[in-house]
Amino acid sequence: MLSVTGIWLYIFFTTALLGYGILRVLTRLIPYRIRHGDSCLLCGLAAVTVYAQLFSLFGRVAMAANLLLVAVCVSILYCDRREIIGILRGMWNGISQNKSGVLERRGRMFIMVFLFFLFAYGTSRGAIHYDTGLYHAQSIRWLEEYGVVKGLGNLHCRLAYNSSSFALSALYSMAFLGGQSYHAAAGWLAFLLAKVCLELVDSLRARRLRASDFARVMGIYYLVNIFDEMISPASDYFMVLLAFYIVIRWLELLEKKERAIFPYAMLCVMGVFLMTVKLSAALILLLVCYPAFRLLRERHWKEVGIYLLMGSATALPYLTRNVLLSGWLVYPFTQIDLFDVRWKIPKGVADYDAREIQVWGRGYSDVTRYEISMKEWMPDWFRSLAGSDKLLVTAAMASVCILIVCVAGMLLGVCKRRWDILLVQVTVAGSFVFWLCTSPLIRYGCVYVYLTPAVILGGIYDAVLADDMTGKVQVSGMQSTGGGAALRKVWRESVKWCGLIGVVSLSMYKCLALGREIAASRENDYWLVQKDYENYETSSYEIEGVTFYYPVNGDQVGYEDFPSAPVRVEIELMGEEIGDGFAAIRQ
Repeated sequence: MLSVTGIWLYIFFTTALLGYGILRVLTRLIPYRIRHGDSCLLCGLAAVTVYAQLFSLFGRVAMAANLLLVAVCVSILYCDRREIIGILRGMWNGISQNKSGVLERRGRMFIMVFLFFLFAYGTSRGAIHYDTGLYHAQSIRWLEEYGVVKGLGNLHCRLAYNSSSFALSALYSMAFLGGQSYHAAAGWLAFLLAKVCLELVDSLRARRLRASDFARVMGIYYLVNIFDEMISPASDYFMVLLAFYIVIRWLELLEKKERAIFPYAMLCVMGVFLMTVKLSAALILLLVCYPAFRLLRERHWKEVGIYLLMGSATALPYLTRNVLLSGWLVYPFTQIDLFDVRWKIPKGVADYDAREIQVWGRGYSDVTRYEISMKEWMPDWFRSLAGSDKLLVTAAMASVCILIVCVAGMLLGVCKRRWDILLVQVTVAGSFVFWLCTSPLIRYGCVYVYLTPAVILGGIYDAVLADDMTGKVQVSGMQSTGGGAALRKVWRESVKWCGLIGVVSLSMYKCLALGREIAASRENDYWLVQKDYENYETSSYEIEGVTFYYPVNGDQVGYEDFPSAPVRVEIELMGEEIGDGFAAIRQ
């Protein structure tokens, strides 16, 4: 736990300063006042990840990468030290001065410190994800040892699953210090989301729930679910946590009637970053429609250029790594075939891999079942879900249907047109439907399952609470005033308390189950050093004088035996060393 705390403080230092520096420059070019401290942290996290990917193109993500990062951060601190000291002094005065609200601020600080150590505790121990032993750990070690290696996917196709989160994990793994390779970045992101979800307290005190609060409640539910799993550097956790952050902050901007384009555009850049974490999140980019429409309509060409440059800079290292790892622009999808390189993964292998992902999400291990219709696989898939997942998936399906009805009502003029929140609702609903129709494994797309009912039903609840419905609407034959207003009040209070009781009960059940699990498997040997990767018994073989490893049983290899893959492979080296790359043996 102590090691996780130290790494988190280092992550805080580097991401806060780098994010501050970037936002400082941007807000001079595009005037805007940053309102959330976590904006610097998330902006910095995205920038550090892009930096780690870029560095991996030229060498190993290890000591040199960290030294250069620290040098940049120290330079930012030195160049803008007066402004930073002023900000810190203002924060300290706000906490320490004896004036109204000081107890509340101190209470918030105490809660944040408690959450910090609570999540550090959870990140120091827990269950290692199955896929971490399969390929996550090996992907990170390749980055630590060599950076990007051409044709690495030929050794094991999953090593071509190019998530930018692996580069982030490699940067902060501290493996170059000579000890173990740490994996604390996912837990840090979970802590940041917990901080955002804590803002729900403000709405509860004001006795006013908004759509963003419904999303926060589901965020808390997800954090409880992964508390004993966030030790793993799985890309799914990074993707879901970031998606929650983007949607919550976007809804909050709408609720505060933010008119500036800057925060929406920056969240869209975060959406590009999210896509580099996991490609299945690409539909989040539908949110780009709002800032793009306003920028083009208002002819803010300089801002358009700045945001396009930022989005391109975020995506370019990811796409470049894709090509180097697999020979495909977007592996394993072969519809875009632009490169003819020696290390290219054969098309048949890539197509098989893509189909395997989809059938696995539908609950099958036989790739030949790829062609069966949705009508055939959906019932078996739904029956295989856990009870809480069945409930949430059903709620998401019902919410999509309700959204369709609401859109029809807007188009017909029956109810007020709320295009702002509609874009968010369509984005999460579209992402849910896409996930459901392709590869609906819960951990692949649980964020869509959770956010779809939260954003759609929360938006409707918020509209009724704010009396946003038009006077044309009648409730049980009454106009929207008088008896109708009283009936709406009863309805919204019922929805609020039923929803809160249901979610709190489900969360308490999860918390109790988690508590029992922690108590039953409590380990006291992770207070200083984080639990290491799990490793497995392997056998070895040679290719052109280089030793490779594969598991004796199963398909997991872990981190220690390197380089390794789940099975023996027939490949050829592209040079004298494995860092020169791999190529498939052509028949």
